Amino acid sequence: MIRDITLGQYYPAKSLIHQLDPRVKLVTTMIYVISLFVAKGALGYAVATVFLVMVIRMSKVPFGYMTKGLKAIIMLLMITVIFNLFLIDGHIVLWRFGFLRITDKGLKTAVFMAIRLVYLIIGSSVMTLTTTPNDLTDGLEKLLGPLKKIHVPVHEISMMMSIALRFIPILLEETDKIMKAQIARGADFESGNLIQKAKAMVPLLVPLFISAFRRANDLAMAMEARCYHGGNGRTKMKPLHYESRDKMAYGVVWGYLILMIFFGRVIYNYISFI
Repeated sequence: MIRDITLGQYYPAKSLIHQLDPRVKLVTTMIYVISLFVAKGALGYAVATVFLVMVIRMSKVPFGYMTKGLKAIIMLLMITVIFNLFLIDGHIVLWRFGFLRITDKGLKTAVFMAIRLVYLIIGSSVMTLTTTPNDLTDGLEKLLGPLKKIHVPVHEISMMMSIALRFIPILLEETDKIMKAQIARGADFESGNLIQKAKAMVPLLVPLFISAFRRANDLAMAMEARCYHGGNGRTKMKPLHYESRDKMAYGVVWGYLILMIFFGRVIYNYISFI
């Protein structure tokens, strides 16, 4: 499961999505996340599905590689579905066993919440898989640039987020190495129930934290050795500039949001009213 987490990893490929300005991908991801909460019916999620499939095909990232990250949230997905399925009241009871019951509203909410969570993970993965950490830092710093006028440390915030994102695959790789080393010494991470498996993971935390602090210290020393003192006076080797494809991408994503509001809200409310 450790290897199945794709968040924070970059997949090199020659595609239109890879070539887009990182600011476009950040804004698109935010709009996409907002649109998932705007949608209230099947039509809205159908529009989101078409948009997501189109972006994935254009990114040239294998769909199987992109969906690997879903294995890490299976437990969260199951808990979300179960809670919504059994704890939401509705007008029609579809199934009853003792105090447990499934209603029409609970079933509908559980399905849509599961779809929303899956689409959130895949949509976020598209951005990280097609954008390098350096580009993400530059794009985020550029987007938050106006906040510098009110003395917000934009560069430092962007750098911290970029480093945290970059450390995800590094720490996952380190966790995998520690697990293999402990398995070679007789540790068992597979047998037993869920609670026993969780307890077996506790011995991983101490060496993992020590490794994380060591890497963070090495990174800090390397940055100081290269005279890094924050964003004041720094220049960019590759300044960000909007191209025609970036402007077209903005047009597409705003058109998508309008369609999502129309089909996910207006049509849904009209059908519900009828």
